Amino acid sequence: MASAPEDPVLERYFKGHKAAITSADFSPHGQQLATASWDTFLMLWNFKPQARAFRYVGHKDVVTSVQFSPLGNLLASASRDRTVRLWIPDKRGKSSEFKAHTAPVRSVDFSADGQFLATASEDKSIKVWNMYRQRFLYSLYRHTHWVRCAKFSPDGRLIVSCSEDKTIKIWDTTNKQCVNNFSDSLGFANFVDFNPNGTCIASAGSDHTVKIWDIRVNKLLQHYRDGTLKILDLLEGRLIYTLQGHTGPVFTVSFSKGGELFASGGTDAQVLLWRTNFDEMNCKDIIKRNLKRLHFDSPPHLLDIYPRTPHLHEGKIETVEINPKLEVIDLQTSTPPVVDILSFDSTTTTETTVRTPPDKGEGICGYFLNPSLTTSECFPTTLKKKTEDMSDLPSESQRSIPLAVTDALGHIMEQLNVLTQTVSILEQRLTLTEDKLKDCLENQQKLFSAIHQKS
Repeated sequence: MASAPEDPVLERYFKGHKAAITSADFSPHGQQLATASWDTFLMLWNFKPQARAFRYVGHKDVVTSVQFSPLGNLLASASRDRTVRLWIPDKRGKSSEFKAHTAPVRSVDFSADGQFLATASEDKSIKVWNMYRQRFLYSLYRHTHWVRCAKFSPDGRLIVSCSEDKTIKIWDTTNKQCVNNFSDSLGFANFVDFNPNGTCIASAGSDHTVKIWDIRVNKLLQHYRDGTLKILDLLEGRLIYTLQGHTGPVFTVSFSKGGELFASGGTDAQVLLWRTNFDEMNCKDIIKRNLKRLHFDSPPHLLDIYPRTPHLHEGKIETVEINPKLEVIDLQTSTPPVVDILSFDSTTTTETTVRTPPDKGEGICGYFLNPSLTTSECFPTTLKKKTEDMSDLPSESQRSIPLAVTDALGHIMEQLNVLTQTVSILEQRLTLTEDKLKDCLENQQKLFSAIHQKS
C-alpha cells in the first residue's frame, strides 16, 4: 500500500469534435477512447502504438451515448436520430443499425458477458437486444416519462433505469418485471449505474446531486451535492478533489478498466485525459483482513463491501482543487490526425423483423453475428464459411423445443411488444389532446368572464 498518493494530473487533451461531448468510454485494454458528441460524430482515439483518431460518420443527429463491448471488438452508440449502431472499431468503421425506438435513444449498455445490449429512449421504454443473433428480444415499460439511462448489473440479472418521471427502477431480466422502485421528489436522475458487485447503485440528478443507494435494504447511503468535476471518497463519504480544466459544463466522465486513467468531456468540445495516481489496494487482502465484518444476518452496508480503514488522505485538507494549465505534455499527439470514415449501412435490424444474413457483397454478417470472431475472420466469402461461423449454435434435434416453435413464439412476442408500444404512443397522444382541450376550456372560461364583466 502506498504511503502517500499523488494528486491526479492532466496528461493530455484531444481536439477533434466540433460540439459538446456527451459520452466517453475506454476500451477494455485501455489503448483506445471512444467519444460521442452533439456534432453527430463518433470519434475513436488511439493512444498506442501511434496516436491517431477516427471520426465515424453515420448518425444523422446528436450521438448521446457510446460504449465498448466487454471484449472491445464492438462499439455501440445511441443517437437522437432514434437509432442504435454497432461499429467495428477499426479503420473500416463498418456498422450495423438497429431501428426499434420511436423517439431519441439516450443510452446503450452491454451486459458483462457481451451477449446482450440494453437501450433507453425517450419513448419511455428500455429495449434489450441479443448481440449474437442481432435480434430484438423484449421491451420494459413502466416509466411514465423519458428514460435517460439503463444499465445491466454485473451479473446480468438486473437492469437499473432512471427517468424524467423522477423514479429509478430495478428490473428482473428473467421475468421482465420491475422489482424495485426509488422515487425522488426534488429532481430526476440523468445517469445511474451499479457498483462492481451489484449491491449498490449511484445516480446523478438534475438537481446537481449524486446519491448512492443500497438496493438490498432500499436505503439511501450517501448524498453529495455536485456541480463540477469531482472525485469522491465513498469509504469516508466526502469530497477529495475538485478538478478544473474545462471551460464549460462537464457532461461525461469515464474511468479506464484498471482505474489508472479517466477522461472527461463537456461543452468546450475538448476531451481531457487524466492520470489518477491513486494508491492501489489489493481487494483480496482487504476482504481477508475484514472477513469478520461480513455476516449474512447483519444489515448490509456499503462499508461491508469496502470496510472502513484509515484514510490515506487524512493529512491533507478536506478538498484539493486542481486547476491545470492546458499546456500539457505531448501536444503533438494530443491533437492527432483525424481520419473521417463514412459508414455505409450494411445491416439494419428492426423490432418487428428478423434480420436475414446479407449476401456476400455486404461482408459484415459473420462478425456481427459472432462478436468473438477476430477482424480477419469477420468477412466470409462463401456460404460454407458462414455455416462454420454458426456451428456452435445448437441444432434443431438438440433443442428441447423445435426451432419452428421457438421462432413462432419469438415472432408472437415481438408482435405483442409492437402492440404495447402502439398503446404507449396512443396514450401519449391522448395525454397531449387532453392538455390541449384543457387549455381551450380555460381560454373559453376567461373569454366568457371578460364578456360578462363588459356587459
